[in-house]
Amino acid sequence: MLGYVLKRLLQGFFILFGVSFLSFLIIKLSPGSILDQLKLNPSISPETLKQLQEAYGLNENPIIQFFQWFKNALTFDFGYSLQYHAPVSELIAQRLPNTLALSITSGIIAWVLALVMGITAALSKTQLLPLKWGKWIDRFALAFSYTFMSIPNFFLAFLLMVFFVKTGWLPVGGTHSPDYQKLSPIGQFWDYLKHLVLPATVLGLAGAASLLRLVRSSALEVLNSPLMVYLRAKGAPRRVILKHLFRNMLNPFITLLGFEIANLISGAGIIEIIVGWPGIGMLMLDAVLSKDIFLVMGTLYIGTLLLIVGNLIADLLLALNDPRIRDRELTGNK
Repeated sequence: MLGYVLKRLLQGFFILFGVSFLSFLIIKLSPGSILDQLKLNPSISPETLKQLQEAYGLNENPIIQFFQWFKNALTFDFGYSLQYHAPVSELIAQRLPNTLALSITSGIIAWVLALVMGITAALSKTQLLPLKWGKWIDRFALAFSYTFMSIPNFFLAFLLMVFFVKTGWLPVGGTHSPDYQKLSPIGQFWDYLKHLVLPATVLGLAGAASLLRLVRSSALEVLNSPLMVYLRAKGAPRRVILKHLFRNMLNPFITLLGFEIANLISGAGIIEIIVGWPGIGMLMLDAVLSKDIFLVMGTLYIGTLLLIVGNLIADLLLALNDPRIRDRELTGNK
């Protein structure tokens, strides 16, 4: 097991290096730089601009710049943001909790809705649930999936924003109310949750819509497999059927879970910008527009790192769930 993990970590290091290098080259080859805005200011002399280039290493060879940056990035030192006049690591640390709170909450909403509705729809279709309206449950699940898959995230966010502004049921924009500092700790936490509902609902419904179809189709495939047909013909209890159903349909969703970890930062970017949620998405947009190379590279680095960690966790969970994968990957047997 340890050797397998070390092998995957070594592969992850080269992936991290390759993604960072290509991203750095693309940014450097694009026209303009962050100093272009300063060049338009007549009060800033060319000597000052030259000093800034030397201070941040912008006048060096791009390859040397990259290796110096990557060496420091291994210790999470991403340099200094010229746009915000602060260390990049501090800026990411300030915004990352908000993005993680939004992504994790929306992920829980999406997975719970998709698993409950998808499995219920599959069981209803195969008549394993003795429900009078089983056929309509399956149709409702499909209608839910098609509806929220066809509505773009940003449009759904606008609709919910208008709804909450008109009704006043929940606050819109930001992470806290103007009187946040006057509230008790419990009141501050509750205020934060109320602001989280809107963006988390948008992302959760959109995620559930796509996952639901996968859960339903995977559950139907397992329920129609020879093993499940045998168990049903033998008269096995429903709990035994459900146990084998969960175990046999898990593999594709464990793989998806790895990508969900990678999307913790990038998946909520557009919604953060629309609803005014101060997370990594808004920070990344400002960095790209201002050509803040160190801030852009820092956020890309963290996103790539999450992708590597997510895939590693998914592979380990697959090995634990499926003895065939564990035997092939961990012991080397083909």
